[in-house]
Amino acid sequence: MNNPLLQSFDLAPFSKIQSEHFLPAIKNAIAIAKKEIDAIVTNTETPTFDNTIEKLEYSGELLDRVTSIFFNLNSAETNDQIQKIAQEASPLLSEFSNDISLNTALFKKIEEVYTQKDILSLTPEQSTLLDKRYKSFSRNGANLPDDKKEQLREIDKELAKLSLTFGENILTETNAFEMLLTDIADLSGLPDGAIEAAKALAESKEKEGWLITLDYPSYIPFMTYADNRELRKKLSLAFGARGFNANEQDNQDIVLKIATLRYKRAQLLGYTSHAHYVLEERMAQTPEKVVDFLTTILKKAKPAAEREFKQLENFAKELDGIDQLQKWDGSYYSEKLKQKLFNLDDEKLKPYFKLENVISGVFEVASALFGLRFLETDKIDTYHEEVKTYEVTDQDGTFISFFYADFHPRAGKRNGAWMTSYKSQMRKDGKNIRPHVSIVCNFTKPTPSKPSLLTFNEVTTLFHEFGHALHGMLANTTYPGLSGTSVYWDFVELPSQILENWCYEKEALALFAKHYETGEIIPIELIEKIKESATFMEGMATLRQLSFGLLDIAWHEKDPSGIKDVKLYEKEAFAGTSLYPDVASTCMSTAFSHIFQGGYSAGYYSYKWAEVLDADAFEYFKEQGIFNTEVAAKFKDHVLSKGGTENPMTLYKRFRGQEPKPEALLKRAGLI
Repeated sequence: MNNPLLQSFDLAPFSKIQSEHFLPAIKNAIAIAKKEIDAIVTNTETPTFDNTIEKLEYSGELLDRVTSIFFNLNSAETNDQIQKIAQEASPLLSEFSNDISLNTALFKKIEEVYTQKDILSLTPEQSTLLDKRYKSFSRNGANLPDDKKEQLREIDKELAKLSLTFGENILTETNAFEMLLTDIADLSGLPDGAIEAAKALAESKEKEGWLITLDYPSYIPFMTYADNRELRKKLSLAFGARGFNANEQDNQDIVLKIATLRYKRAQLLGYTSHAHYVLEERMAQTPEKVVDFLTTILKKAKPAAEREFKQLENFAKELDGIDQLQKWDGSYYSEKLKQKLFNLDDEKLKPYFKLENVISGVFEVASALFGLRFLETDKIDTYHEEVKTYEVTDQDGTFISFFYADFHPRAGKRNGAWMTSYKSQMRKDGKNIRPHVSIVCNFTKPTPSKPSLLTFNEVTTLFHEFGHALHGMLANTTYPGLSGTSVYWDFVELPSQILENWCYEKEALALFAKHYETGEIIPIELIEKIKESATFMEGMATLRQLSFGLLDIAWHEKDPSGIKDVKLYEKEAFAGTSLYPDVASTCMSTAFSHIFQGGYSAGYYSYKWAEVLDADAFEYFKEQGIFNTEVAAKFKDHVLSKGGTENPMTLYKRFRGQEPKPEALLKRAGLI
């Protein structure tokens, strides 16, 4: 009992946990969860909602908590030992998941309750839970004969290991690349902050000069501002070739194996493809509808994207005599053109976006909309000294949630930004158990002379992830499996994407966009320029997002077993959305973590789908006032607090009074 993960705890006991605690804790928690399942199966009473569905829903609580801590560390603070444990633990967890979903006796009990659903007096939430539980069994092989159940187990174990290896390979290749510059001339064009950060990074590794890496805070400024085209090319090629280097970290075979195993799994379960299987439980419902949705927007966006690309080409030729615009030129000349057209660049904006001020700002927006209060505290245990922690209450001081925030890149942290949870909200034994929520980002670090100053893109990223966090914090449901972000994947991005809109509004910016040295509020002309430039190159940005969605569907809507060449297949999928010349040595699929490591397989379209929802929803706020408390209360009551308790379209219409219209998005993007 000296394993802290197996002792009673509320807050995650990070400082007490050693890596070697995880595997025994996971095995122990699986054993406890199995006993809880056995108790349901061996119960001789007639199956009811209470003794079967509800008991199943509350089972495995310890396992959920241990694994949420473990897998977040594997993303945010990993090491060789944790990665090795993940490779051992994933098949065990996959096996346990199959033990439940393929348990015939348990499924019979669930089925018995399900057949009576029309005569049971269930609340909408209970009815949703019963549907979800029944489908989770029927959709995951409960009706299969024993030999096919065994095949399913093997596929799931293999998939769990492959997706982990995929992610480990990307992290290894990201960390392995370093571009050490020793001539100050090679840094021409870079902002002072980026130069200082590169110097500090080199010093931290006991090297002379300036170090550029593939981590976003290093990579993006270099691609955006560095005048040296050859060095931009070198960096771009390294980034684009991750997982595609014909070495130990090559992901090509893994991509083919994952796609093929997902297809076999779907076929085994009676579905045409993995996309058909996934989308049955999404708002979009079918791959045909997804492709139709993406191509409808593509028809509107492509002419604008082609015009923008031509404009960029002409500008680069006029400025530097560039005959053929390449992928490593896009960000650089876009930024130059933006500066010319709007006299606006991130270096003008960054002094107004000190990280601490932006954090205060997002808290103030949440306070104005939802009456929340955030109190920073050092009494909460963390896994790294950089993690900030807060106690969240309502205006009356009632406890709402604990909140963790981890903002800067480290060697053991994967790129990108995400929200996660260490404890789900639920009602149990007469108590409303409140959630523990976390966001993880990779923002520019402070330097010896400057605090962490965010690019405008980083500001919107922080608001985005905080929108997900609000979905988790304000959850107010009975069952953990329907709480917070446990919603359809094409609905989950609505709370995150809608919050980004406040970053463009004068009233919101006035709360936090203050010069880090003078305290001056961001001038109105800069706010106007931010708004004016919001649709700059939007056609190209839309085309890029659509290309990722179409690539995802291409991997998952049909039998991939005939695909022999990952790069060639990807090139064909990109044919209708390509603007830049293809680069033979790079490949998107081999580093497409969203779909081959994360949970977005056959679901990447949902970012664009949720943009339709968020544009339509924010139009409602704009009509009534962006801090209108009545509209905010409706959004909280019908979207944020309700989780997955009802069909998302039902919840959305209850908030908005109508179905979403894509015109709001197209108008906002300047495409109509």
